[in-house]
Amino acid sequence: MSRWRSWLNEHGSKLLLFTRQQTRSLADAEDVLQEALVKLARKVEEGTFIGGQEAWLAFTYTQIRREAIDLGRKNDRRKRREETVIADEKGLGKYNDMPLFELTESQDETKRILAEGLKLLPQKFSEVITMKLWGEQTFAEIGETLEISLNTAASRYRYGIEALKKHLTTSRLNGDI
Repeated sequence: MSRWRSWLNEHGSKLLLFTRQQTRSLADAEDVLQEALVKLARKVEEGTFIGGQEAWLAFTYTQIRREAIDLGRKNDRRKRREETVIADEKGLGKYNDMPLFELTESQDETKRILAEGLKLLPQKFSEVITMKLWGEQTFAEIGETLEISLNTAASRYRYGIEALKKHLTTSRLNGDI
């Protein structure tokens, strides 16, 4: 039990950040992360997990992505059913305006603008940046998790960082910082 606790203490916040990026709300993120961790725990307990503790993180990132996709599809199907039944209601299932990072009042304007810039990026760029910077994953691990090549992961990271730099420069020129 202590190995789980220490592993979760080390990686839990990174995994939750990635999960929040993959889902539409904090509640969904917590549910998806829990489901991914339960699947990992079951596989380890049953002895069907291939690889040691060093492979847990890659498995969990992959499982989070799969669970989030499944949840998104399920929610989209439910949304379409609800809209069919209640045609005059608008805005069901819209993405919450949830910040990607918990920013306190004492943090500077640059962090706020970078967080906004990250939200404006296409998901394929922002998820690679999040996994690389906050998840501390290699491009090979990111490629495996997202089922893309190592080179694609690296190029998405570069393009995403370039877009963030442009966003930051534009914000500085506009006097936002």
